[in-house]
Formats: sequence, structure tokens, C-alpha cells
Amino acid sequence: MEFRIISLPAFKAASSGVDKNFDFSPTGVLGKFDKYFSAIKPSDRDSFLPRDFLYFDEEKQGMVWIWALSEDMEDGGNEVINFDGGCYLTYTYKDGDEATNEKLYHEALNYIETSDIIEMDVRANHYAMGHIITPAEIIKAQGWAQMETFIPIKLKNS
Repeated sequence: MEFRIISLPAFKAASSGVDKNFDFSPTGVLGKFDKYFSAIKPSDRDSFLPRDFLYFDEEKQGMVWIWALSEDMEDGGNEVINFDGGCYLTYTYKDGDEATNEKLYHEALNYIETSDIIEMDVRANHYAMGHIITPAEIIKAQGWAQMETFIPIKLKNS
């Protein structure tokens, strides 16, 4: 399998906070956060992908959704956190295809574990994350989205 290794900068992010119920319904924590950031129309300068990331907080045992804020974006009353940034190994798959996701995730972990150069960099607020990378108009036309998974890594001995 081919993986990408990328670097994400540090940034301030609006956060849903931890949702132990994994509630994406319109009244749930994650559903309300989705409504908040989906209403934001970033300027061309700020419309890079991805701006939102979803991850499982291993310490607090719940889902967290974050949105990278620029200086002129409102936080919508959400908690604002400092995202550390860092290096990530990434792969893509068809959203909802959990069998492929699991297979690729284990291949990625094996790649990292057998590497002489990189190792995992899991720590508080620095977990594996996901983001749908397909533009909305393409999702509508083809009926499905592509998910990208980000696994935190660092150089060994750093």
C-alpha cells in the first residue's frame, strides 16, 4: 500500500468537546458541531482542505470534532483549543467501507512499526483522525465520499 506523509501546522480550532455518545443527530453534540461548521463559508484564502477533523479521544473515551479557525472566523461559542500540528501518515478509502479502512489501518501501523525512520506520535489531543476529502458537489453527483485517515507520526529519536 502507498501512504502519504504530510505535515499539518499548529492552529487554533473550535472543538465539539468530547462526545461519549457518538451522537451525530441534529440535537447531539457532534450534530450541532456539524451544523456550526457547515454554515461557515471560508474565504478563498481559507478554503483549503481539510479544515475539520474527527477523532476518538483515547483519554476521555469519546469523539471530538475540530474546525481549524482563521483569525476572522467565529468559534460559534464552542471551546477553542490549540492543535499542535505535526506529521501524519495518511491513506484514503471509500467512506463507510470499514473493512477496507481496517485493512489499510493495520497496513499503516505495520509500515510504521517496521520503519527505521518514523514511529507513532500518539498523545493527548494528537490521535488518528479522519476527514472527508471529496467536495460536496462530487459527493452529490457520485453518491459517495472518500475519507482520508491521518495517523500521527514523528521521526524516531525526536
